[in-house]
Amino acid sequence: MEVQAEPELDADIAEIGRSLARRGHSAAALKRVPQERGLNLVGRDPKVRAALLQLVDVAPACENAADLAGHLNSYLGQVGDSGGRPVAIAAGAARVPGTRALTGQAARVAINRMAHRFIVGATPEQAAGELRLMWSHGNAISVDLLGEATLTEAEGAAYADRCDRALSTLALDARGWRANPLLESDAAGPLPRANLSVKVTALTPLVRPQAPGRGQRDAAEHLRRLLRTAAEAGAHLHVDMESMDSREMVFEMLLSILAEDEFRSGPSAGLVLQAYLRDSEEMLDEIIGWASRTERASPLTVRLVKGAYWDQEHIEAIQHGWVPPVWSEKADSDRCFERITRRLIDAFPLVRPAIASHNLRSLAHAIAYSRHRLLGIGDLELQVLRGLGDDLAEALARDGYRARVYSPVGDLVSGMAYLVRRLLENTSNDSFLADRAAGADLDSLLASP
Repeated sequence: MEVQAEPELDADIAEIGRSLARRGHSAAALKRVPQERGLNLVGRDPKVRAALLQLVDVAPACENAADLAGHLNSYLGQVGDSGGRPVAIAAGAARVPGTRALTGQAARVAINRMAHRFIVGATPEQAAGELRLMWSHGNAISVDLLGEATLTEAEGAAYADRCDRALSTLALDARGWRANPLLESDAAGPLPRANLSVKVTALTPLVRPQAPGRGQRDAAEHLRRLLRTAAEAGAHLHVDMESMDSREMVFEMLLSILAEDEFRSGPSAGLVLQAYLRDSEEMLDEIIGWASRTERASPLTVRLVKGAYWDQEHIEAIQHGWVPPVWSEKADSDRCFERITRRLIDAFPLVRPAIASHNLRSLAHAIAYSRHRLLGIGDLELQVLRGLGDDLAEALARDGYRARVYSPVGDLVSGMAYLVRRLLENTSNDSFLADRAAGADLDSLLASP
């Protein structure tokens, strides 16, 4: 049933959103505007966007600058006349022998700069300084060790080893961060400084929709090991949700393990709920029901996101003749996001709400509703992605809210699939800075979906 916003709630949303917009006009945010405008220009033409995303994906495998330029020329050649003069010039420079290497080198520099915008460092040790800086600026952090679905059991074990070391490294380094009560506790209890996000599909190659039990058994032991390390280190372990193929297996396995006697006392843990799925509210029913039946020392954190696999889920469903599991219209997804936001806030402290979005309206709505429900300012967590939500993270910290920056760590090769998804997301018109760079007025950004 649709939940209508009361007039006073709408007024609060507008006030909060305008305050965040003003706070987001920092020097650092303004420096990002030209890049946002460039990405918006790229995103306007689907053929140009597809060509450049192909280039980003293949870049790590290119032997040299000339090789990269050859791919650039090939991909841009598929665009045709619709790309306009800039595309024609770039393709020509990549094709001509005298400028080919220089063009390839320029493309590699641009890709690396884009990667560093999203990826904090190659390893937790190398990222430590940047993570400490973000904390000092008033933002909590969740580290994501980049790595896609594994192909062998050895790869899964290696990813588990990396996660295990990262938990210990992050927890040790975080002890030296300066105290910040807002980021370290809420009404439900303490919040760990060290926070790691993991992907179950990177822990095992045996994720199969037709035989979920095999994947569960293989991943479960790795996950239990990581939970033990997190408990010993005093860290939070968050389990990401990915495509529909693995969602049910991950969901059932995580809740089952967290209900085991060994893990009732800790560590702090969480999962992800994707609002672009039509059945996300039914999943929330299951989560709240589980939380009401399961006694744990630390409430389950539910990270609410819109979702990053819309194209994949939609295409696969059409190919199989199924009804797509995702909302077909962005407004439907936005409305679902707001309904779940309210229900998560209503459920606190049974669960901890973590509202993750770059949509100004979505964040302002969560803050306004939490106020109406009389939650403390530290009882609601707001989350953004490194590279896409930096301006909002700065604004939230300045206005005194508890914000967490989801921060990828890994090398460029392992980060390519992640980077491509983030670039696609950045051109989906759900980024506050991108919207503002494109000239959107504030009233339209804060309007009810």
